[in-house]
This record gives sequence, C-alpha cells and structure tokens, in this order.
Amino acid sequence: MAVRKVERELEHMGALRDAPASEARAALRKALQDPVNLMVAKAAAIASERQFRELIPDLVRAFDRLCTDGARRDPKCWGKCAIARALAELEHREPAVYLRGMSCIQMEAVWGGSVDTADILRGICVLGLVACTGMRREDILRALIDAAADSAGTVRVEAVRAIAQMDEPLLLRLKARLGDPAPEVMGQVFDSLLAIEGEEAVKFVAGFLRSGEHREEAAMALGSSRLAGAVTVLREVIEESGELREVLLRALSLSRQEEALAFLMDLVRGGRTTDAIAAVQALALHPDLREQVEAAAGAREEEVREAFRQAWR
Repeated sequence: MAVRKVERELEHMGALRDAPASEARAALRKALQDPVNLMVAKAAAIASERQFRELIPDLVRAFDRLCTDGARRDPKCWGKCAIARALAELEHREPAVYLRGMSCIQMEAVWGGSVDTADILRGICVLGLVACTGMRREDILRALIDAAADSAGTVRVEAVRAIAQMDEPLLLRLKARLGDPAPEVMGQVFDSLLAIEGEEAVKFVAGFLRSGEHREEAAMALGSSRLAGAVTVLREVIEESGELREVLLRALSLSRQEEALAFLMDLVRGGRTTDAIAAVQALALHPDLREQVEAAAGAREEEVREAFRQAWR
C-alpha cells in the first residue's frame, strides 16, 4: 500500500487560496471528508478565509464525524477546532455544533496517564454560541454559566469573555465574588467588568486590590483600563502600603495617563532607589519617553542607571 505524503498534500492544498472558486470549493468539500484530521483542519481554515458559506453543511458533517471516536479520528482536536473557528467566522448561527463542542471531553493517552485535549475546542464553541440566533438568550446564559465552571481555566476565560459579550456585568460581579483558582480567569473578569461598567466598576475592582487574593490581577486590570479613577486608586494604594509596589507601578504605566507617567518620572528623579528602579522598568513600555527617562536615571545612583540599561536595551 502506498504511503501518503500528508505534508506535501497540505502544501498543495494551500494553492486553493488562489484557485477559482468553483475548483476550490470542490477540492475543499472532498478534503473535509478526508480521514486525516490535519487535512480537514486545513480545508476548514481555507473555507473560512475564502468565506465559502456554501460549505457550511459540509463543515457541520465533518465536525459530527470527528466527534465520534474523536481520539482516533481527530487527535488533539485539531480538526474540530478548525471547523468550529471556521463556522463562527462564516457566521453559522445554529447552536447545535457549538453545544456539542462545549460538551466534548476527549481523553488521550500521555506519559503517566491521560489528558483532556478538548479544552481549546470548548472555549472556541463558547464564543461561537454567543452569536447564535436559534436559541433563547436565557438558554445561552445557562450554557455560559456552566462553562464558567469548566474544569479547564482556558474554557472559563472564554466563558467570562462570552458573558461580557452578552453584556451581563452582574454575572461577572458574582463570578468575581465566588472567585477562581486561575489568575487569568480573575484577570479577565476584572478586565471585562471595567470595559462594560467603566468608572462604576473601579471601586468594585479596587476592593480586590486592597485585600484578599488576586491583588495583582486587579491592579493590572485597573491600569490597562486607562480610566482616570483607576489611576487615582492605584496611587492611593501605593501611598497606603509598601506591598506590591512593582506591580502597582507597572499598572500605572499601563494606564498611559499623563498623571500616572508624571508620577513615575518623579519617582525616577527623586524616589527611593527601589522605587526608582521599578519606575524605570515600568516606563520601558513607552519608547517615546526614552530621553527623559535616560536623563533622570543618569542623575541617580549606579543601581538605577544599570536598571535603565537593562530595561531599555
């Protein structure tokens, strides 16, 4: 039996990006039935790039096929992930595929045991579900709440993003109060709240900054929100406590607010050595300030000058 040269076939498939539409659609339709999941994944990606909505039924059939005996037919879920992305990008609004993907658990053997390889797929499908029109809003929210309790942090992050897209800040506040063991999930909760509620959420997120866990995530979310009230809170916390100073200074730099950058420059010029070093490092996010920072650091002790050389090289 001849051995397939899959890598070469994948390279040749790339030519379908520029092929005539009728020829490309026929070839992609055939590739979506291929037993090799990498061929299916490549076909789905090209169908999405070329916006071939006529292939949506073929994509759905390929997805269902790969869900059956998935560990054998679709190792690492590469095919299903590519199809789910393609369907979302092709604006497929029927929920069945996304719901099936959200419930997919695919255990595959690894050294010393097994691991679920479907977490990325579930996250893709979570975001795909949000735009579905064939499902009631409350039913979508029920599915998202379940996803927010998924065993995989990657899925919980996407669930938080999806809840934010549904414009449900109260659910985000509840998730924040309940907490999450993954810092990236809490960071996304804070980011989403600040994006939806603006200044109204600053006090809420600041409460996490001042006490309890996830203080670093709260600080970085406040800084990246670029809200004026967030800068005020960050400065207040710096003055109240000696903890997390490096994190707080980075957060101020992220805000890009004139008041925050002036505060950091003042620390470089006349702050304690440790604060000056942290401010120099934080300001490295702003290449346009290089001359000012270099001049201020150059007038300080060697530790600050070395911090500048390391951070700005």
